[in-house]
Amino acid sequence: MPDLIVLHHTAMATPEAALARLCDPGPEVSAHYLICERGRCWQLVAEEARAWHAGAGRWGDAGDVNSRSIGIELANRGDHPYPAPQMAALRALMAGVMARWAIPPHRVIAHSDMAPGRKSDPGPRFDWRALARDGLSVWSDVVGQGAQGARGAKGGQGAAWEDFLRDAARFGYPVAETPPQTVLDAFRLRFRPHHTGPLDGTDCARIADLAARFPVDRGGASA
Repeated sequence: MPDLIVLHHTAMATPEAALARLCDPGPEVSAHYLICERGRCWQLVAEEARAWHAGAGRWGDAGDVNSRSIGIELANRGDHPYPAPQMAALRALMAGVMARWAIPPHRVIAHSDMAPGRKSDPGPRFDWRALARDGLSVWSDVVGQGAQGARGAKGGQGAAWEDFLRDAARFGYPVAETPPQTVLDAFRLRFRPHHTGPLDGTDCARIADLAARFPVDRGGASA
């Protein structure tokens, strides 16, 4: 029974090329849904069936994400915005999927969340904040101190990293098998797109806020 939704981009030139690949058994790549830029949606795999969309990675305690998730592919090369018709179709699809399977907003993740460093989709141009406003994902706008403030408040940069990684693991990121900087990069890709520089107070405050409100084992579910 699926209890996660994983969002992807196709990174292919056209939706037709992505559709052909997702329907070709040779590459062993599939997804439950594909949505093109104009908003057309194809269902490729039954929701109750396992699709090959997540690959290697982890979210919380779930190592085989494919077996417990619904994968949605968005036709996008990864270097341009997601058009309004596509996002409208995604919102409508997600609302139905989440209602049918009782999937809460904090169980909607990016491919990059569960496979930090290996995957970057749906990428920095995807509007997670808007999705959260519609109750279809989660977001945090908490602002903390800058880099210097983080070091001072946390008793040193090492302590700041320790707290950041603890909270990242509590939220769901695969911290144990991922280099710290890669975890930070994955977190920023979704929650602070285009932000660069060393770990700072807003990184720490924002992941602490997410971990407190949406711990990965919330409700007793092992993620």
